[in-house]
Amino acid sequence: MNTKRLRTIIPLAVIGVIGVGFATHVGVGTLSAIGWQDISLLCPLGALATMIATKTLLPRAVISVVIALALILLFARAFCGWVCPVPVVSKIRGIFSKKTSNTDMTGTGVLPAEDNPLVKAVKGSKAGDASAPLTADEQAALSGCSHNCSSCAEKRATLDSRHVILGGSLLSAAVFGFPVFCLICPIGLTFATIVLVMRLFAFGDVAWGVILVPALLLAEVVFFRKWCSKFCPISALMSLVGKANRTFVPAIDNAKCRESAQGTSCEVCAAVCPQGINVRHPEAGMSFSECTKCRACVEACPTQAITMPFLPKKAAAPATVVVEDDETVPAA
Repeated sequence: MNTKRLRTIIPLAVIGVIGVGFATHVGVGTLSAIGWQDISLLCPLGALATMIATKTLLPRAVISVVIALALILLFARAFCGWVCPVPVVSKIRGIFSKKTSNTDMTGTGVLPAEDNPLVKAVKGSKAGDASAPLTADEQAALSGCSHNCSSCAEKRATLDSRHVILGGSLLSAAVFGFPVFCLICPIGLTFATIVLVMRLFAFGDVAWGVILVPALLLAEVVFFRKWCSKFCPISALMSLVGKANRTFVPAIDNAKCRESAQGTSCEVCAAVCPQGINVRHPEAGMSFSECTKCRACVEACPTQAITMPFLPKKAAAPATVVVEDDETVPAA
């Protein structure tokens, strides 16, 4: 099942449910503070910033952070790929520019699998000759750079501005006594826009916010093209906690992979990953803690060698043979 459309439908469905909740006064809240009656969960960054700002341990905020950490440990950054409305809202960029077909605000410049001509080349014209190697230009384009990718990955890791913004968000909350980042968070702005528009049509409530909030959201979408990879402190928090994630991590079946089984270069999985992860060569791309579990690599692999098991399979113990002098040595 192709999940690209599903990853658009789910965030829109979430926005729809919350919008209906606003209209019917059910009170389900937003993704920044969602819940039902007395049960509610806060955004983990908002909860941390609020407690730092008030210098108080708030029970609801503590519970929210604990639950959020548990979910991140289980699913890593899946929220970014399946629930967050920002990638969906960012499609507005397509109205203003046709330079990129990115489906999110990661800023990697990666084309979706079905739109990537090089992926089509591997899966289509070369499907009849699985051993045909890719040209140098195809390999360079598929890997996303024309020089040492390990150096690129190291540079990205050492210059991750998201972590600086994460620290600044928490520090500003302590200095000003208010979760400052919440004022510009695109997730919050998305739902604030919905509320303001609904109030405008339902009650004729005309205020500056009706113009300013959507304008700020539009500015972030249009001008901060690399929001997810360069600015978002929520994704930074998830990636830090996600380093301990061990579930639903892409795994390669070496018996099917073109590179290991046939000795030919492929790199399709690296080409389609919105986060710049190289599943075949993790050292040549971003860390698996950045994985949003979008399954793009699984669906694009021309030999169906990639899966996302709940837990990684244990490596089989090496076979042994016994020689005449009773010494046991590993088998070749």
